[in-house]
Amino acid sequence: MHKNETPFVSAEDIFTALGLLSRLPVPPGDAARGAAAAWAFPLAGLILGALAALLGVIAHAFGLPSPLTALIVMGFLTMATGAIHEDGLADTADGFWGGWTRDRRLEIMKDSRIGTYGVLALILSVAARWAALTLLFDMGGGTAAAALLVAAALSRATMPLLMARLPHAREGGLSHSVGAVPSRTAWLALAIGATAAILFTGWSGLPAIAWALAAALAMGFLARSMIGGQTGDVLGATQQVAEIAILFSLVA
Repeated sequence: MHKNETPFVSAEDIFTALGLLSRLPVPPGDAARGAAAAWAFPLAGLILGALAALLGVIAHAFGLPSPLTALIVMGFLTMATGAIHEDGLADTADGFWGGWTRDRRLEIMKDSRIGTYGVLALILSVAARWAALTLLFDMGGGTAAAALLVAAALSRATMPLLMARLPHAREGGLSHSVGAVPSRTAWLALAIGATAAILFTGWSGLPAIAWALAAALAMGFLARSMIGGQTGDVLGATQQVAEIAILFSLVA
């Protein structure tokens, strides 16, 4: 390998991914490998999901009711990620449905204030995930733990797909600073997420994979039609929609 060549994958990419997608105290990764590190997004999700699953299993084992256990798990994930994906969902909902032109939508998405559409999107997202997790914990701590691992990994595996297939909708922002994701990096991320789904939930993981891809495709189509590409907010919204779709598929 020439000294100026960038390796396809690096162990530091896991720390880079965790630094981008969470507030966990991890060693600093290589910021210059932002786009190249996207393959590790589902691994970052697995780590977050494992911590949430452990907390949920402990709470469930101590006899905490499923609704409260689900609430604790969601609270932990919100704190561990800094609500970065929820913020993206709210901004995307406000922009897509609050603006009539591409420029106005992007302007609204950049505004730190939250509007009616953003509030409603957050309420629906929280309610959907809480309901699904409650049902999963009713099925058993192990079932819920497996679902948390799959949802956390597979939903984050969809983000590099949009980063690879859609142009940046604007200059600046988190997504633009990360850079363009190579197709092979996106496919590796998806392969990791899909493997996690099959490994932890068996054949039940196949519908989860299908629904995650459907959610990503729908969000990609919507983003292209609304703002001509993707932003960090769109990626966060995609993660949320994909996670809900995955959890629902595992409950069914």
